Amino acid sequence: MMLQEQIDSFCPYCGEEIQLLIDCSINHQEYIEDCQVCCRPILISASIDEDGLPSVELKAEDE
Repeated sequence: MMLQEQIDSFCPYCGEEIQLLIDCSINHQEYIEDCQVCCRPILISASIDEDGLPSVELKAEDE
């Protein structure tokens, strides 16, 4: 069974709210996902704390 958590965040390009689905079974992950609004690539860095709660950092891919 895979634990997933939905996180609401904001696109670093257009500023619109987006929803991310984070796999909480992986302690740290980085991946690129396109914005659901403006379609630009976002570098997503997700970490899971000792309580199993995710935190995310979003950056423009070219930063």
